[in-house]
Amino acid sequence: MSKEPQDLQAWVGRTDERRDVLVTERCVALQAAFDHPGTTLSAGDPLPPLWHWLYFWDIAPRSGLGRDGHPALGGFLPPVGPARRMWAGSRVSFPGALRLGETATRVSTIQSIAEKSGRSGRLVFVTVRHKLSGGEGLAIVDEHDIVYREDNGTNASARPGEPAPEGAQWSEQVDPDPTLLFRYSALTFNGHRIHYDRDYARDVEGYEGLVVHGPMLATMMVGLAGRALPDRKISRFEFRGLRPVLDIDTFTVNADPDGADALSVWVANGDGVLSMQGRTEF
Repeated sequence: MSKEPQDLQAWVGRTDERRDVLVTERCVALQAAFDHPGTTLSAGDPLPPLWHWLYFWDIAPRSGLGRDGHPALGGFLPPVGPARRMWAGSRVSFPGALRLGETATRVSTIQSIAEKSGRSGRLVFVTVRHKLSGGEGLAIVDEHDIVYREDNGTNASARPGEPAPEGAQWSEQVDPDPTLLFRYSALTFNGHRIHYDRDYARDVEGYEGLVVHGPMLATMMVGLAGRALPDRKISRFEFRGLRPVLDIDTFTVNADPDGADALSVWVANGDGVLSMQGRTEF
């Protein structure tokens, strides 16, 4: 990890622009992976909230990957040194719409970088703002928080979590399995080994099972919110991860009213511990 926080500040303000075709088949495949009944998506339909994460892949050659399966740092993202990467949370607004079949543009900008010390060593917090536009103009603004935890060869024990709320008005139970995790990894071109390599997840990073993707959990939360209020348009969604969810746990996705125009959403792991927390505005 960088010893001097100012060494990383040169990356603040860096931008990356990509174009991608929002192919319909990728969304149809995610529908099948989630196993939700409903009308099959087709060209021209609006892209469901958060499904933009299926596109704009970071395609790196195998020789350019780190030990964990992620592309090596030091290009667009700062060279923080040996570190374990976690998706800490996001704040996403939907001022417009993207449509399946169209070509979209994503402009990414590094908004901030901060280095701190934690129980497991140095931590680097990076916030990246993505602006996505399609044929109808600006459609999505996605602020993505990444945490890099120093990879010092030790496994940090998780702190005890807080109990999740009970008695949600809307709740769905999910029984994850390696196939679901593999499909989501494939659809997002995510090579992070904690999602499919059980030996690596257990022996190197200290998890008891495969880790369920944070963005997949967030997508399930906003999906439940949309099904709870199907006649309302989602305008904003935010979430933060609190504890990992593993494939050895059956977990629940939950939603409750939070005022007239919002739902509080959360994920509880198999022990009833709060694992992810968010809010959906309509």
